[in-house]
Amino acid sequence: MSAMLARFLLVLCLGLAIGGAAATGPVFAQEAAAPETIDYEAWERVATRAEAAVDSARASNEALETLRAEIDGWRERFLQAQTVNASRIETLRAQIEALGPAPAEGEAEVAELSERRQTLNQQLSEALAPVRRAEEAFSRAEGLIRRIDALIRLRQADALLSIGPSPLNPAIWPDAVTAFVTSVRAVWTEMQAQWASEVRRESLRQQLPQTILYIVIAGALLLRGRPAMVKLTQAVLTRSKGRARALAAFITSLFQVVLPVLGLALLAAALQATGMLGIRGEVLVRSLTVAGFSVFVARWLSQRLYPIHPDAPRPMPVPADGGRGMRFYTTMLGVLVGLFVLIDGLVEYESYSEATQAVVYFPLILVSGLIFVRIGRILTTTARPNDPHGEAVAAAFAHSTQRLIGQALVLVGFASPLLAAIGYLNAADFVIQPMALTLLLLGVLRVFHDLVVELHALFTGRTAEESHQALGPSAVSFLLVLASVPLFALIWGARVADLTEIWAMAREGVMLGDTRLSPGTLLTLILVFIVLYAATRLFQGALKSTILPKTKLDPGGQNAVISGIGYLGIFLAAILAVTAAGIDLSALAFVAGALSVGIGFGLQNVVSNFISGIILLVERPVAEGDWIEVGGHMGIVKDISVRSTRIETFDRNDVIVPNADFISGTVKNWTRGNVMGRIIVQVGVAYGTDTRKVQQILTEIAHEHPLVTLDPEPAVDFLEFGASSLDFQIRMVLRDIGYGLDVRTEIRHRIAERFAEEGIEIPFAQQDIWLRNPETLRPSAAAPQPRALPEAEDVPEAPSATATETVRGEDVQDGGGGEDQ
Repeated sequence: MSAMLARFLLVLCLGLAIGGAAATGPVFAQEAAAPETIDYEAWERVATRAEAAVDSARASNEALETLRAEIDGWRERFLQAQTVNASRIETLRAQIEALGPAPAEGEAEVAELSERRQTLNQQLSEALAPVRRAEEAFSRAEGLIRRIDALIRLRQADALLSIGPSPLNPAIWPDAVTAFVTSVRAVWTEMQAQWASEVRRESLRQQLPQTILYIVIAGALLLRGRPAMVKLTQAVLTRSKGRARALAAFITSLFQVVLPVLGLALLAAALQATGMLGIRGEVLVRSLTVAGFSVFVARWLSQRLYPIHPDAPRPMPVPADGGRGMRFYTTMLGVLVGLFVLIDGLVEYESYSEATQAVVYFPLILVSGLIFVRIGRILTTTARPNDPHGEAVAAAFAHSTQRLIGQALVLVGFASPLLAAIGYLNAADFVIQPMALTLLLLGVLRVFHDLVVELHALFTGRTAEESHQALGPSAVSFLLVLASVPLFALIWGARVADLTEIWAMAREGVMLGDTRLSPGTLLTLILVFIVLYAATRLFQGALKSTILPKTKLDPGGQNAVISGIGYLGIFLAAILAVTAAGIDLSALAFVAGALSVGIGFGLQNVVSNFISGIILLVERPVAEGDWIEVGGHMGIVKDISVRSTRIETFDRNDVIVPNADFISGTVKNWTRGNVMGRIIVQVGVAYGTDTRKVQQILTEIAHEHPLVTLDPEPAVDFLEFGASSLDFQIRMVLRDIGYGLDVRTEIRHRIAERFAEEGIEIPFAQQDIWLRNPETLRPSAAAPQPRALPEAEDVPEAPSATATETVRGEDVQDGGGGEDQ
């Protein structure tokens, strides 16, 4: 367990070292500095010794790890040596290529060229010699590292599956208890031996003031530090009212861990300063700080995840009544982890037998299993069942994850004590301890997610609920989870060497054509593209706000220029980023050509729309803000992209039209060039009205409206003698066709008013229906005599022409005899 925590802490330093190397390394350089001269004879001795150790398989894991670290250092030097003379080699190859192809067999070449080619080839061979030697040594080192890793993993697997004595066997209890009690007594015996030494007592007298000071400060921090910070945190939450209240409370709560752990460190320093501790005492004291750290972190997490106050925000979806139990069990997890650390240190020093280890560890594994079962059941019962129609996707995922974790904890809680009872102590320990650390690390990540949300709310001015739904905090939390993957790997048995090996493979990169792609290359590519893309956006903004408004371009033309510059900037940013990264894609030209043919057939509609979008931006038959009609849709152009154009109809609906429809189809643009447009208003008057007078009135009405232009002036046409009226129309050109509907409405109102003043009637269609034989509609009643048809002069006249029809009764399907329909 102590080794596991040591790896856990070491990976933090490893991450800082990697980040520092990435930050300080040259970004654009493709050729490393000239490496130091490599002593290949020394490397041969190391490699021979490593091969012998692996072949014999007698060295311990610690010795193999040390040997592996030494070989890894050599491998790093060989990797750097592969870049030596890179510029010189590239220049020589270019010179040889400039001489042209070598003559075929039997052909002669000019003596001067032949001599020069031979000289260049000799120089190229000399320049390549150290590179080839480094490549060969690198391959050998890499092979040795793989063999060492395979041997260590094989031993770990064998140890994991090995079965030992069962702790339930009473026959091994006396020896185990005796061995453990002897170790505890040995601590006191060693202290007595140290006290018996006059030198040690004199050293204690000299260190006594410092020791007393450390103990006093440690006692104050351990006894009063955490309670004081708890009160301060509660005071910040209850008395503060600013936006930074939650952040301030979080920072003060961190001292609930910092102060007690600092007190433990001072106490350990005081005990070591006395000089009275023996070897076993030193082991226990060194483990004390780590054990205390796990306890105080677990206590802090329990109160952050499951607050005591019922009205406080609850990061975990556990009700207040279940929070008390979760606080207790979370704290107990930290206590058990601390006990594992202390016993691990003692067992590692004493080299207990397998039987003694089984008896010593079994109570801890059993109690841990019971706690896991309780935590798992609480998490499972408090997670709501999936209801895709009743809750958001994020909430459903959270409850599903909580339920899954709870079920896994129950399984581990039952399986681990059972494995330990059978005799698979290593397998039980492999599951129980990493699971406890995993729970604590998950809790830390959950707390830091809330911290990110609070910071986002503080800097953006949003509420905590709005920040929970924002993308920024979720993205940062996702990055934190990714950064914690190495920690989870270390917890579950990965070695630091495994992580460094993955990093070495990433640094080595992969070959793409003649270019090696590595994290540095990709980082260069991304950074250059981001910088150039930002410069493009900045240039677009400057053009849009300062230069283009002062030109004679209309808004549509200005948008076209800005869009064109944007596409050009993205294209140039991609090209320059690839060039700056030193990526040579010429080797993939044939593959790219073949893919382009297939993509061309599969995405020909997309390509057609893309080309059409470019044509629209260049020719600008339509522009943003135009009133157009295309494909049966009429509306205002809101956006023109490279693939489609968005039109907002007058019903406030968005219509997405592929750009190819604008090029291959017919488009009616009402406002292209100017906003003037013609409207037509038709009206009919009754027969007998003075047509000249009607034309004069309509002309006056058209001239009165302020939006009607006088050049060209409006015109009134006498269209025809209609079936019910004398038909006229007014043709008017408006200054702004966008007001066409309003102008039509106003003109019609004015026509109705003037016609009423002048006594002119607007006719409407009217028809009289005469039934010739209505008796056929009522066969049961006496058939009345049909009325005689009136004479033409007896038919009443209406303001409009009246059509009279005579129909047969059998042609009428709805009732009524002799009535007008």
